[in-house]
Amino acid sequence: MERNRPSDRETYGGSCMKRRGSGILLHITSLFSGYGIGDLGPSACRFVDFLSEAKQHYWQILPLNPTSPEYDNSPYHSISTFAFNTNLISPECLVKDGFLQKTDVEGVPEFPHGTVDFDAVIRFKETLFSLAYERFCRDRIGRDRYDEFCRNNSWWLEDFVLFVSLHRHFKGSLWSTWPEAIRHRDPAALGAMRQSLQKNIEREKFLQYIFHHQWMALRKYCIKKGIRLVGDIPIYVSYDSADVWSHPELFQLDDNLLPLVMAGVPPDYFSRTGQLWKNPLYCWEEHERSGFSWWTHRIEHTLSLVDYTRIDHFRGLVAYWEVPAGADNALRGKWVPAPGEKLLTQLKNRLVDLPLIAEDLGIITPDVQKLMDRFDMPGMRVLLFAFTDDPSHSPHAPHNLQKNCILYTGTHDNAPVRGWLESEAATEEKQRLFRYIGQDLRAEQVPSVLIRLAMMSVADTVIFPLQDILSLGVKSRMNQPGTDKGNWRWQLEKDQISPYVTDNLGDMTEVYGRT
Repeated sequence: MERNRPSDRETYGGSCMKRRGSGILLHITSLFSGYGIGDLGPSACRFVDFLSEAKQHYWQILPLNPTSPEYDNSPYHSISTFAFNTNLISPECLVKDGFLQKTDVEGVPEFPHGTVDFDAVIRFKETLFSLAYERFCRDRIGRDRYDEFCRNNSWWLEDFVLFVSLHRHFKGSLWSTWPEAIRHRDPAALGAMRQSLQKNIEREKFLQYIFHHQWMALRKYCIKKGIRLVGDIPIYVSYDSADVWSHPELFQLDDNLLPLVMAGVPPDYFSRTGQLWKNPLYCWEEHERSGFSWWTHRIEHTLSLVDYTRIDHFRGLVAYWEVPAGADNALRGKWVPAPGEKLLTQLKNRLVDLPLIAEDLGIITPDVQKLMDRFDMPGMRVLLFAFTDDPSHSPHAPHNLQKNCILYTGTHDNAPVRGWLESEAATEEKQRLFRYIGQDLRAEQVPSVLIRLAMMSVADTVIFPLQDILSLGVKSRMNQPGTDKGNWRWQLEKDQISPYVTDNLGDMTEVYGRT
């Protein structure tokens, strides 16, 4: 697996998170847009302007990989680790760059307010994409940049566009049900399919190029405004993905290329029976034999797009919860060691700095903390978790924090603070919270108090979901772990971020030395 390494080394985050700073967690899909879903266009730049005016340093997003209606459009369940979510392409930028005319984006459907209708968005944008691709083929707009993108990314792009085209050709069926020659990647069979599916393959390449072009323009704007981007890497990949199909040797599969075991976690804060994610588990022996080539490319690829990245479920790099294939839940799993130290050593040898954040929530053992300490990786703390038990001893309570951590009021997996108080918090949790802050408050008042607590804490970095900045309720929740329907849909409405919000956040940031 050969590839070009990123040359823009100074865009890596390095040690900047060692200084006091703050930021906002908001996925691209949640930006306001007149086209049904947040995108990489003018609304993203306006959000960057807000961050700058509010004296923020960081914009944290969720994974940028393709999503699928079959999996509720979850950014953590993708058909590719390396490809991009083309639903986020901006129609306005397509017009600006000459791929569409203004008349092409008139007559926009009546999309709902405050929520994303993914099916309607996909139908609408597929029509625009077809028009844009036709104009690209006819007028050869930006052909040199397109060719350069394809050359630089061929190491993942060729397999991805073929996989997507085959997936469509076989009507969305799992790749393990495809004809044997294609399933086992016989060169002659793949060559024949590339010829017959060439038009669709080239269209997919074009859309990946357009996303990358728009993303790099947005990233350049972030750099201009002093905003650092924080990305996210799901630790596991989906079975029905270009990654598993093109590199089955890297995963624990049987002779029929089906998973032997599945990923998950034991019972925790979110679920009494654990969470059964059903992702295939890595064949770590093969990763070691290859010098962790696939993982190294994955991290470097992500860091060519963002300044820092969070590794979701970091503890899985130390030991992972292995569940037998076919299990109904995660209760029958067991812990199995993983070579995280060897992997991180390899990464550090290549990157020097490791601009990585460890998602260290859940069952964290001393060996996980030891690995984080060795590589000086910040972990996560969540204020809401401080009140599930006695906050005097909670590692999530402000008075128990260490500097080298990132403190959140909540994450995309939590209800917003107000929604938690109104819909989820037990009486004892509310009592602990009010005792901790020294007064009883209405639910809509609590988010700003917790934001202030976080701001004044010793944590180097604090990040807030925008829902908490706006004191929104449970309807604005992004994800409910353990459920597979109705998530990832919340979207900002027009002018929902008022000048008062900007000024108030900027004032707090300044008062607590986070500018």
